[in-house]
Amino acid sequence: MTQPINLNRFRKDKARADKKARADKNAVKFGQTKTQKAANKTKLKKALQDLDRHKVEG
Repeated sequence: MTQPINLNRFRKDKARADKKARADKNAVKFGQTKTQKAANKTKLKKALQDLDRHKVEG
């Protein structure tokens, strides 16, 4: 005879897996920390300044 299946455990495991999948998807989409955002902003600002220095007036 087979073992009985606990449907509550099955339901909760499925919900947990769905939540984990959604969290992983959002981590890829929004996954920058505040420090990383600040570093990227600083790099972009410096790159724009370097580009402005190379412009030829005329």
